Amino acid sequence: MASLLFAVLALSSVGIAVAGNFNDDFKITWGDGRGRIVDNGQLLSLSLDKASGSGFESTHEYLFGKIDMQLKLVPGNSAGTVTAYYLSSQGPTHDEIDFEFLGNLSGDPYTLHTNVFTQGKGNREQQFHLWFDPTKDFHTYSILWNPSHIIFSVDGIPIRDFKNMESRGVAFPKSQPMKIYSSLWNADDWATRGGLIKTDWTKAPFTASYRNFNANACVWSAGTSTCSSKKSPSASPSNAWLNEELDSTRQERMRWVQKNYMIYNYCADLKRFPQGLPPECSVA
Repeated sequence: MASLLFAVLALSSVGIAVAGNFNDDFKITWGDGRGRIVDNGQLLSLSLDKASGSGFESTHEYLFGKIDMQLKLVPGNSAGTVTAYYLSSQGPTHDEIDFEFLGNLSGDPYTLHTNVFTQGKGNREQQFHLWFDPTKDFHTYSILWNPSHIIFSVDGIPIRDFKNMESRGVAFPKSQPMKIYSSLWNADDWATRGGLIKTDWTKAPFTASYRNFNANACVWSAGTSTCSSKKSPSASPSNAWLNEELDSTRQERMRWVQKNYMIYNYCADLKRFPQGLPPECSVA
């Protein structure tokens, strides 16, 4: 266990070497100036005050990809705020892959909320506390989405693997292209301790920062993709992520995170599913 912890902490310092440009890859979509792109497109910030939050979206749609973004979350008393970073298609039967960071009182850990929607249906929440302070520095939050897996990672450490279980009747996002979205908004009716702790507006504006976006992904345009979406042993090195899955070492790291930092798992909530857990929960 000690050697595993050492490996985890060592990986936590690994950053993303290749960055996109926010001026090219994203646009601020709401917030009346509370979202800003600066430093020649290398840094993006979102802010929230009592009047409004803010948000952005990607200029491209993707059908499968390996998406990395570095975030530095709202510091201090962030109770009541939510910083959402996610992939989503459009419409009532949309697909969605979520990171949501639920703010908390100063000194308490952030709650990292994850979810997967398919055909408009979610209810697949897993929540974690992080093993570091996400407000002190930038950390990398990644989504690997290929035809077989959706893998959530933090600083290169996998925390969740949602597998394609269509053979068991579980829908899997694979046909609807998705954009990348992020927003910073007030959700003090539920975000912190079920809404018991309200947003302290004397601490506003609340600000989250973004840098080092990287997308090794299949761009969707006019109904076609820039790369093959089929799982193939002959995928090119640049598209090797299309076949990627967790090896035994990364599975062990994921189990370590889930054992020590998972605080909610829908697959263990028998009260919520009295007629039986969802079918994907029976697969390790």
